This record gives sequence, structure tokens and C-alpha cells, in this order.
Amino acid sequence: MADCTHLDQIRDVTPSGDGCVECLATGGVWRHLRLCLTCGHVGCCDESVNQHARKHAAATDHQMMRTFEDGEDWVWCFADELFWESIGDIVR
Repeated sequence: MADCTHLDQIRDVTPSGDGCVECLATGGVWRHLRLCLTCGHVGCCDESVNQHARKHAAATDHQMMRTFEDGEDWVWCFADELFWESIGDIVR
């Protein structure tokens, strides 16, 4: 597996809310949610119209996102384009 250069960004975070922060503020809708593992920002996924999780990563350089969907546990690094099946695979 390729090395991720952003693992040091992972923190113990508190989610910013139960839905996409920006969509809730503007009345937008989302398909799936992502949790920033650096600051706890909850944003919508790339399948959503506004792609707020990706925009958050670009604006803040917080590259590590985790799914914020029930029953899922995977992690994604936007910058390195790396995927892990479970947060437990990278955080012990």
C-alpha cells in the first residue's frame, strides 16, 4: 500500500452536527455525509451537488475524511487518494 502523508492530521474530533453544515445553512440537500478527522466538520460527499466535504478539504488542507454514515467505517485521504476499509486499520 502507498504511504499517506496526512495521517498526522487525524485527531479525536466531535462532529459539527448531524448533517452537512453548509447545506443546513443554505437549505441544500446531500446524499451522504463525511466527517473531517482533523476538526470534526461534517460535509456532504462528492455525489452531492455541492461536494462540501471536498471543498472543506481544499480550503483547510484537512485531507482525512471518514464516512459519517451509519454502518460504515471507511476513511479516505483526498490528497493522496487512499482508502482504508476501517478507521481501525490506521488508528490504533
